[in-house]
Amino acid sequence: MNTRMLTLTVASAALLGLAACNSGAETEAPAADATATDTAAMAPATTDPMVGGASMSPNETIVANAAKASNLTTLVSAVQAAGLAETLSGTGPFTVFAPDNAAFEKIPVATRESLMAPAGKADLTKILTYHVVPGRLTAADLATQAQANGGKVALKTVEGDELTVTVNADGSVTLTDENGGSSKVTQADVLQSNGVVHVIDTVVMPD
Repeated sequence: MNTRMLTLTVASAALLGLAACNSGAETEAPAADATATDTAAMAPATTDPMVGGASMSPNETIVANAAKASNLTTLVSAVQAAGLAETLSGTGPFTVFAPDNAAFEKIPVATRESLMAPAGKADLTKILTYHVVPGRLTAADLATQAQANGGKVALKTVEGDELTVTVNADGSVTLTDENGGSSKVTQADVLQSNGVVHVIDTVVMPD
């Protein structure tokens, strides 16, 4: 009898020990799931800015990025017609004030067609290079220069004439060309491998 009781006692202890192990395993499983969830939540999201529905990579050139943006198709076509694609794909750096499609649509159709024709290449090149400034000037750089000059700074463009940049009290940026025309920056600081692009709402014109 004593032997039988001893056997039952040992068996019961073994079963209780097995149950305890299984209980511990079930308790630890949710912790593993929680860890996986935390890891997924900490995964970095893309920070590349979007222009015209496309992601602008800071590792690509001005031309390569612009070619992806649905609101810069007219500008890209103009750059190609003027033979400036290779230049703006170079090392730079360049600061480009990029008129969007709506900006070009403000120009009369006949004038646009004339500029895009082979005979208008010289005038088109003059206009486009007026939108380009040597160096990489972010919105913060422009603000610093403007504050040191009473709120405005005159930039020497690649075309050769000056473009006046005004940083307003609300932080917005306005461009004034040599004919008194103005344009607003609608999206600033789109960084590129060879410079920076600021999207604008109106084509500015050199003298």
